[in-house]
Amino acid sequence: MNKKKLDSSEDKVKRIKIIEPEYQAILALYETRNDLGITQKELSELSGVRQSNISRIERGTCSPSIRTLSALAVAMGRKLEIKIK
Repeated sequence: MNKKKLDSSEDKVKRIKIIEPEYQAILALYETRNDLGITQKELSELSGVRQSNISRIERGTCSPSIRTLSALAVAMGRKLEIKIK
């Protein structure tokens, strides 16, 4: 394998590792909301986060801030935890 292909593969792996936690957070948000049986609108009313923003977060078309994720978690009776391993 030549150096350029190796670098390209390593770059892709690095980019995946960087975005993976965001997708895990989005999935956790979606699954928790569905497990609780609440709609995006209901979560919006509980959290103060606009329903359209919740929809964008769940679709992965915007990157939620830690503050927004925390507000959504608290509204669902949960706690946001962030760990660096």
